Amino acid sequence: MIVVTGDTHRGFERIEAFCEENATTKDDILIILGDAGINFFLDESDYGLKQYLSELPITFFCVHGNHEERPFNIDTYEEQPWHGGLVYVEPEFPSLLFGKDGEIYGFGGRKAIVLGGAYSVDKFYRLRYGAPWFPDEQPDEEIKRYAEAQLEKAGWRVDYVLSHAAPLQYEPRHAFLPGLDQGAVDKSTEEWLDSIEKRLTYEKWFCGHYHIDDQEGPIRIVQDEFIELDTDGLWEN
Repeated sequence: MIVVTGDTHRGFERIEAFCEENATTKDDILIILGDAGINFFLDESDYGLKQYLSELPITFFCVHGNHEERPFNIDTYEEQPWHGGLVYVEPEFPSLLFGKDGEIYGFGGRKAIVLGGAYSVDKFYRLRYGAPWFPDEQPDEEIKRYAEAQLEKAGWRVDYVLSHAAPLQYEPRHAFLPGLDQGAVDKSTEEWLDSIEKRLTYEKWFCGHYHIDDQEGPIRIVQDEFIELDTDGLWEN
């Protein structure tokens, strides 16, 4: 199985239950659509969490969110080839994989691009109370250029898009926090995803971030659901 689900924020009880109910193995892949929270405190608690997750009978593939450090900023991670793309992985925890923004991965006969990152609406709260906040939570211009170059090579066609945020026009506005001034929220990532969505031919687009299970136009927003991907078929020239 290759399954997508939403943000976990360091809480993996439902993941453990899913593994038990489905008798998963390390050959099964669980895609977390950002904010797994595995690299959040950058201390021994992260290490203990990784030990626990590495014992679960499943392989994790994590999209970058906005409540976690980027693996390339952590000395213990290295790049390795995986499913036709590059992932970040620590040799001690080979079943905890982190997608590289802009890479296109092969899942069976399907292609999936990873476009992670988002702005944290709780940024100033976290800064005020000393919680971790990561300045490069959003994709920078280098990441954006890399992703667009990869899509150019692919003829602007993929089967699946795996992002954290949604394209701007498909944001679930009904799920926004009440009382939050949306005019103060940096929407540059969503605007960029909008420009990607308009050019791209794709079958399905999955994102997390909004803590709801919903459908906005062609965008499937995932939180608690587990959605199995179809890995059959190839693009016809």
